[in-house]
Amino acid sequence: MITSKQRSYLRKLANSIDPIFQVGKGGISPQMAHQIEDALEARELIKVHVLDNSELAPKEACRIMAQMTEAEEVQVIGRKFVLYKPSRENPRIVLP
Repeated sequence: MITSKQRSYLRKLANSIDPIFQVGKGGISPQMAHQIEDALEARELIKVHVLDNSELAPKEACRIMAQMTEAEEVQVIGRKFVLYKPSRENPRIVLP
């Protein structure tokens, strides 16, 4: 569990990154969760865009994806959400 100060720090870092995944009308599949898990291992902090045609609300998609990947929900803003999971092999983000 991360603190509010750490969450604030991660939100600041997430401002400059672009979404690398999109959740569409197909929702969240196990293969998508696996790809996001790999991306989290490589980058630690990722942004995901929930398309307008998705059946899931952004908050719901964020919660589901965080559970599937065992990541932390950093923020949901508009139709995007940010996830954080420290890398097991090569941690780069140092939390305050």
